Amino acid sequence: MEWSGRGHVLAVRPHGETSAIVELLTEDQGRHAGLVRGGRSRTMRPVLQPGNTVTANWRARLADHLGNFAIEADISRAGLVMDNSLSLAGLNAACAIACQALPEREGHAPVYRAMEVFLDALDNIDIWPMLYIRWELGLLKDLGYGIDLSKCAATGATTGLTHVSPRTGRAVSREAAAPYIDKLLALPRFLRDPEADFEPGDIANGLALTGFFLQRRVLWPIDRDLPESRVRLLKALTDAGQI
Repeated sequence: MEWSGRGHVLAVRPHGETSAIVELLTEDQGRHAGLVRGGRSRTMRPVLQPGNTVTANWRARLADHLGNFAIEADISRAGLVMDNSLSLAGLNAACAIACQALPEREGHAPVYRAMEVFLDALDNIDIWPMLYIRWELGLLKDLGYGIDLSKCAATGATTGLTHVSPRTGRAVSREAAAPYIDKLLALPRFLRDPEADFEPGDIANGLALTGFFLQRRVLWPIDRDLPESRVRLLKALTDAGQI
């Protein structure tokens, strides 16, 4: 068994004295792990860093074996991210969510491509939090738990959508939401209108919205919870005055 392709490094775990088990997010193979012999060497350590994109060749005798990766550097981002605590928090959250939520060896090409857009923007604090939230929203959709923002669940209106029902995952208009405002999740404008400017609280509301559905629909059914790095992301952005 063998395949080749590009992948984003999600996690690296030591294995033995010199090797490492590496998890990649690939376009065709999804979240895929493999053993990198010599992965803890001075040469490979800078390559095998979360957030980097690599070219990988995976080979195993049988399909259900862990298999071995031969990996070469493609795009190195880790060095830039390490110098920025906010970017590092965003990177850690995205990698942890991908590891927790995505089934192993199941292709999710839109999630892979959206993550590359997010990773490439990590040096711009003005846009990457928005891209991160959209990435989580897309991940939910690709897993079959999409949030319907097309029209109001109560009235059918396609404008004035301000909230989302935590029960159905469908948008609710301002008028229909009024009697139940304390039971609904706020819908940031940038999620319903790509041309909209940010409003105060949009990032916090967006993280709360996607986090709620990731937790309830994806992670709790498999006895998992939101990773600590996802929780720390909200705190880091709040402490930095970015929310």
